[in-house]
Amino acid sequence: MALGDAMQKRMAELAKRQAALPGRLAAIAEGATLRAVEAAAERTPPNDGAIRGVHTLSGELAQHWATDSRTTPARQGNLYITALNNDKQYAGYVNDGHRMDRHFVPGLYVDEDGLLSFEPGGDVGLMVGTKTMYVPGRYMKEAGEEQYKETCEIELRRLVEEAFR
Repeated sequence: MALGDAMQKRMAELAKRQAALPGRLAAIAEGATLRAVEAAAERTPPNDGAIRGVHTLSGELAQHWATDSRTTPARQGNLYITALNNDKQYAGYVNDGHRMDRHFVPGLYVDEDGLLSFEPGGDVGLMVGTKTMYVPGRYMKEAGEEQYKETCEIELRRLVEEAFR
């Protein structure tokens, strides 16, 4: 085989790999976003066995990472756009932390099992924010973003290695 033939064969092989590149990049973006959703949901309470309040019983906040995020990439020019989202109204407070000012919450009470419960319009209520002045954040979004970056780095490194073998 002459040098020119080998060069043409290699160029044809690289052209074929280049044609497959957009699909591979989209798959990497989707896989990385799915890993990000998993990481964010794992960091979302209740995840330590401790049940603390009304919204921690259902796990609804953790479930919304999967339903609110856009894991299938949308192509915009040379970009593949995905989104890690949680549209629950209080997600930002759980993620970033928040102050607890002392205030009265009508309908909130401690039930016979010692759990916080809520009865809208009930003839009960509690003063909250008396012991805890600040609730630290869980940084769920940041855990998801870090997992996205790690997954992309691994997969893109693998893609480059495949391209040059």
